[in-house]
Amino acid sequence: MTVDLRGGDWLDDNRANWDERVPVHVASDFYDQEPLRRGDGVLDPIARAGIDRLFPNGMHDVRVLHLQCHFGSDTLSLANRGASVVGLDFSRPAVEEARRMAAELGIDDRARFVEANIYDARHLLPEPESFDLVFTTWGTIGWLPDVAEWARIIAWFLKPGGRLYFADGHPTAFVFDGDGGPGGLPVFQYPYANPEADVLEDGRDYADDEVEISNARTWEWMHPLAEVLGALREAGLSIDAFDEHYRVPWRIFPLTVPVGEGMFGWPSEQWLPLSYELVATAPQR
Repeated sequence: MTVDLRGGDWLDDNRANWDERVPVHVASDFYDQEPLRRGDGVLDPIARAGIDRLFPNGMHDVRVLHLQCHFGSDTLSLANRGASVVGLDFSRPAVEEARRMAAELGIDDRARFVEANIYDARHLLPEPESFDLVFTTWGTIGWLPDVAEWARIIAWFLKPGGRLYFADGHPTAFVFDGDGGPGGLPVFQYPYANPEADVLEDGRDYADDEVEISNARTWEWMHPLAEVLGALREAGLSIDAFDEHYRVPWRIFPLTVPVGEGMFGWPSEQWLPLSYELVATAPQR
């Protein structure tokens, strides 16, 4: 299937879904904003440790581009660490809430938010080679039809020697769904290698299980590890670090249980990795 990256049903349906989620998420306990108001942050422990490794001396004088930032909680967490940040998201309600929160925190002088489809980012944010860090985590590339173009966009924005920090659900976990297997294990539902979108009708929301989203149709894509790593390399980035984890910051399957710090994992055996993270670097001139 050929997909127009700058428009079409896939983009309209996904944007309507996420527009509707914004007030649900803002009101939910899942997205607790109080740490931001205290000058702290809400990064999950995987991303927090990853940023600590990259910037052990803090983030002052670090310029960050946060792609697919939702309503900016993680973006503002990086700003509270001293970074100058630009968050980009395709949802207008999300961007409006991010701007409102930045103003409430008094850091809107170094926290800017741009409304844009990621594939239009270079046109709406014409700042090539201007960021020390591109940051993107959790529930991002599964909404995108083309990771090769995603990788080229990241490379375009990074300064020479700048780095990408990326963390997301593991594609091996995304082949499963539900709890119909032995002992309540999830069952095979989706192929690991599938260039076509899975068009789903599901009104559930991970942040509030009592909410039914009316704009329930979404378009989602599977991106195997080899595709993601290959795309980044083809865009000219070097893969400096890669790791897999057995926990994620949402309840990915009914069987998973809280394992501390807002994370969920397997109750006993480490059946398969649930997430992964990587660091990639733009070449020096």
